[in-house]
Amino acid sequence: MKFKSGFVAIIGRPNVGKSTLMNQVIGQKIAIMSDKPQTTRNKIHGVYTANNSQIVFLDTPGIHKRQSKLGDYMNQTAMSTLHEVEAVLFLVDASEGMGGGDRFIAEQLGAIKTPVILVMNKIDKIEPEALLPMITEYNKLHEFAEIVPISAKMGNNVNTLLEQVQKYLPEGPQYYPDDQITDHPEQFVCAELIREKILHLTREEVPHSIAVAIEDMSVEPNGVVHISAVIFVERDSQKGIIIGKQGALLKEVGRRARTDIENLLGSKIFLELWVKVKKDWRNQDRVLRDLGFHKD
Repeated sequence: MKFKSGFVAIIGRPNVGKSTLMNQVIGQKIAIMSDKPQTTRNKIHGVYTANNSQIVFLDTPGIHKRQSKLGDYMNQTAMSTLHEVEAVLFLVDASEGMGGGDRFIAEQLGAIKTPVILVMNKIDKIEPEALLPMITEYNKLHEFAEIVPISAKMGNNVNTLLEQVQKYLPEGPQYYPDDQITDHPEQFVCAELIREKILHLTREEVPHSIAVAIEDMSVEPNGVVHISAVIFVERDSQKGIIIGKQGALLKEVGRRARTDIENLLGSKIFLELWVKVKKDWRNQDRVLRDLGFHKD
């Protein structure tokens, strides 16, 4: 049997379930999830390997109206993937119906020759008879190679989606070993898991003002992994929110993050968290570069 491989971008407006789909396909959390939009900031590579194929998925930032240089970076990151891949998964939220963001993305898709599969997510939240009229409406936006309704959260029809994706892969090598699920370093994934916990625990004015950097990650003689991480915020008031009363919120962030990181690394960890202020960091090119937001 001939082996097929290739790269597939997952694209869509914020909060439609791109990271949820990535994690469902991979079978382990590598992309953080939150009910707050614009959670993903970088291209997250997830590797799915089957007997006769390997798909490298690129979970991209949600395309949105920019409000900072970081927003520009996120949009550029998402759109740049469209020319780099064998297929594009255009993920939409079936429970909300078509929005202006979907129309904007469809316009961008008109400029590429890459096959686009329309993935209608969250079908567990709608009545079956509502699906067909919605498909008809979306078909007016673009000539899609395939249309696949799924529930990324429940796993419904995800295997069918994988089968459809494999049709568009060329014959090629296996890029990664069978047991590798991402090409990002462990430090990156650990930082993202910490950021996810902050997104879950903080109020609306904080989430997009935070960044997390791993300053040290080393294995102690007893096998415990020591991780020191810094949480950057833009204002002193946000630092107080992150720390919480008598340090309670920061401790809860650490407790929740520790569980996920131990599952990721398969070993006990000692996690130190610090909070620092970098005023208006989202609009400073140098700081964005230092935090890993490199423009393509």
